[in-house]
Amino acid sequence: MWRGLWTLVARAARGPRSPRPCTRQGSGVSVPGSGATIFALSSGHGRCGIAVIRTSGPASGHALRSLTAPRDLPPARSACLRLLSHPRSGEPLDRALVLWFPGPQSFTGEDCAEFHVHGGPAVVSGVLQALGSVPGLRPAEAGEFTRRAFAHGKLSLTEVEGLADLIHAETEAQRRQALRQLDGELGHLCHGWARTLTKALAHVEAYIDFGEDDNLEEGVLEQANSEVRELQLALGAHLRDARRGQRLRSGAHVVVAGPPNAGKSSLVNLLSRKPVSIVSPEPGTTRDVLETPVDLAGFPALLSDTAGLREGAGPVEQEGVRRARERLEQADLILAVLDASDLASPSSCNFLDTVVAPAGAGSPNGNSQRLLLVLNKSDLLPPGGPDPSPNLRPHLLLSCLTGEGLDGLLEALRKELAEVCGDPSTGPPLLTRARHQHHLQGCLDALGHYTQTKDLALAAEALRLARGHLARITGGGGTEEILDIIFRDFCVGK
Repeated sequence: MWRGLWTLVARAARGPRSPRPCTRQGSGVSVPGSGATIFALSSGHGRCGIAVIRTSGPASGHALRSLTAPRDLPPARSACLRLLSHPRSGEPLDRALVLWFPGPQSFTGEDCAEFHVHGGPAVVSGVLQALGSVPGLRPAEAGEFTRRAFAHGKLSLTEVEGLADLIHAETEAQRRQALRQLDGELGHLCHGWARTLTKALAHVEAYIDFGEDDNLEEGVLEQANSEVRELQLALGAHLRDARRGQRLRSGAHVVVAGPPNAGKSSLVNLLSRKPVSIVSPEPGTTRDVLETPVDLAGFPALLSDTAGLREGAGPVEQEGVRRARERLEQADLILAVLDASDLASPSSCNFLDTVVAPAGAGSPNGNSQRLLLVLNKSDLLPPGGPDPSPNLRPHLLLSCLTGEGLDGLLEALRKELAEVCGDPSTGPPLLTRARHQHHLQGCLDALGHYTQTKDLALAAEALRLARGHLARITGGGGTEEILDIIFRDFCVGK
């Protein structure tokens, strides 16, 4: 229905218009059709109590007057109750709250208007078609409001990305991280680094121009070198975050593994709160990797249920075992599940030796894979608990049948995922996208060239290159292709 509605609106908005050239705004970004006034439904689709329709552009005031004639524009940033009517037929559409935001004091930096109408489909359809009949207005494209805000310097590119992440946030940790980025923490950090580079570049260029005249203070180059070394340390610390910010944005990979009939599928169903996997007492029920996105203790995760690890099964199950071992190598966190009442069985001992022990020992490069050992079926244990074993690492007792021990497991998961994804409540802002990491690495590489070269002209050029990488993180000098990718994921009306 909404797709058809938007087609009607687009037809109503069509009219003979001369093509408008792209213009350069405050961010130095080309904004297609920036002279036009756009409109869109900005609240969610479907029936609701209130629907918000917004406009942005030079004809916003004319559009507001056209739908509320013969009334004048309301006071800026004050809600007023007005009768909305179709500008051509005069037919009443709705009684709604309207707001007027004259530029540049608006979200986009342009003149903006908002119509808070009743959320029935017929009302929304009527108001959208009425706006489409006003000369100079056209339906907005996906992300066009935010793109205009960026073009007019209202948002930096990192803040735009934070806004997109906030709209798509599904967990508490994602919400906190997105809010920090929307508040400009990452952008402020990059601007501070850029100021350091600008100061160092000024010192180097001043030494090139005036060094022989003895008109400079002593130690100018040494001060620039010191500032560059401190910046290298700061950049290196952020690049060593093991892509935690990207995991927080897209989800950590949590793999549930163990021998057959340990209760892996029951645990996946318990954590995801839905029947993702088939549960059966028959060994080898899970033959493939089943994946589901879940909210684990406030952190996003991709939970993978894998085939039971054992030898001597049929070819189909062996393929499932191979895929399970492949997922284990890619996991950010392993949930190793054993039957608490059957720890002495050959399958349990083999799993402890081949999966649990190597994860605790770590790899040759010194990185140990994160693993939580869960002893399931605690309801089958005698009062004393499982038989003690010298090879058994610290573990958690759980009963997927009764739910006993689930709170302890969730708390342990929260601590582990905070290490894997980073805690968005504390510490420096995280790098949430691959392009952030790419440009920080480019900046660090350029600073490496600065420290190695003996030619001051080449050193100055390295500082310019490093500063350019930082500028691209916040939106300076960004290419149209990158901007198109970022704004493509926005919804219409934002």
